[in-house]
Amino acid sequence: MVTRTQLSRLGLFDAKVPRYTSYPTAPHFSDTVGDRQFVSWIEDVSPGSSVSLYVHVPFCRRLCWFCACRTQGTQSAEPVAAYVDTLSQELKLLAQHLPKGVTLSRLHWGGGTPTLLTPDLMRRLSDEISAVAPLAEDAEFSVEIDPNEIDQARLDTLAQAGMNRASIGVQDFDDDIQKTIGRIQSFDVTRDAVDMIRAAGVRSLNADILYGLPHQSKRRITESVQKLLALSPDRVALYGYAHVPWMAKRQQMIPSDALPTPAERLDLFETARRLFLWDNYREIGIDHFAAAGDGLTIASRAGRLKRNFQGYTDDPSEVLIGVGASSISRFPQGYAQNAPSTSKHTGAVREGRFSTARGHVFSDEDRLRGRLIEALMCDYAISASEITGDFDISEAKLTAMFKEVDAQFENLLQITEDGLFIPEPARPLTRMIARSFDAYDLSRAGHSSAI
Repeated sequence: MVTRTQLSRLGLFDAKVPRYTSYPTAPHFSDTVGDRQFVSWIEDVSPGSSVSLYVHVPFCRRLCWFCACRTQGTQSAEPVAAYVDTLSQELKLLAQHLPKGVTLSRLHWGGGTPTLLTPDLMRRLSDEISAVAPLAEDAEFSVEIDPNEIDQARLDTLAQAGMNRASIGVQDFDDDIQKTIGRIQSFDVTRDAVDMIRAAGVRSLNADILYGLPHQSKRRITESVQKLLALSPDRVALYGYAHVPWMAKRQQMIPSDALPTPAERLDLFETARRLFLWDNYREIGIDHFAAAGDGLTIASRAGRLKRNFQGYTDDPSEVLIGVGASSISRFPQGYAQNAPSTSKHTGAVREGRFSTARGHVFSDEDRLRGRLIEALMCDYAISASEITGDFDISEAKLTAMFKEVDAQFENLLQITEDGLFIPEPARPLTRMIARSFDAYDLSRAGHSSAI
């Protein structure tokens, strides 16, 4: 049995570690990867294969104080329409280099607030994407929907374009917490949006909810989770709020003395976790929950679960292409990120080139360590036979790595001839255990709380 005292002694309540949605993590990208490298990777995509496409829309009607995403506020339609012009040019540029016959296994519109687009702009963007690569027969097209920024016309447009998964941000339903984080969104508004989504024939619903928010208590998070469960989402992401005001200046609006302690954050997570499990959701990785028939549940049981910049995924594609300012692409060769600022991104595209500003070329060691970390984050286990079969590492060296990490965590892990396994009581330490396989200098970046 792992006690709170032991978790504390091992540093859980003090550590700042990556969320490992990539390896290496984005702070370790460099300007050695530019638009020429990006073009060569695009042209190396296999003709007739399926890829994923992420479209970033960085605009919001209002800026929520808790959010650390690359976004900007706008009250007028002109900047949004101009940005869609840029996306149109960028997609045409992509079409010039993407091999023939490529289809989309996954299409995701994120932000920001993609539902800020008018129906006409949504139709235009959807048509432009289809001209580059149509959706595959079994494709998933998901859109991040702000319940405060959606109406029937926009929802009907998205459904007609093929959206079959909607993602809504809840954060917390408590009025006081919403005021403190600058995100006013009533349960009634959220329920009405969910009803519209389902009435439009969208088959799957994702929801995000946060723990670790200011003024949050076990009672308050219980009430919020119960309200969310009343909406019967197919998939839930239970994210820990990352308070990083040195990176996201708007978070300075949130009183740090109202935040729960790391030990209280663990209580909040466990409270919400038990409620999802009691409601028959399956636990997926460190922070997701899904219904029995959801794709994540199926992938998790089959050992096909993956992790990317959107969190956990069952996407089979090895290529993720990001368009829009700050978007990150992943190829078998490495990562490429577009210029973060909208103006620099737009300037590059208008000059007829991609805005690739930085990235990372994988080494063999990156691929090995990245897979070790992904396996822990997805399955709480590393298969020795898989690793020795797919990578140039001996069984003896791999076992030595396992034992070295196990020793750092007071021998809480299980090491057998099959590999390494994190027992359930030790799973709050998963990100820290994954960090032990990370060869990069953590001091180069500020990360969020380990819990």
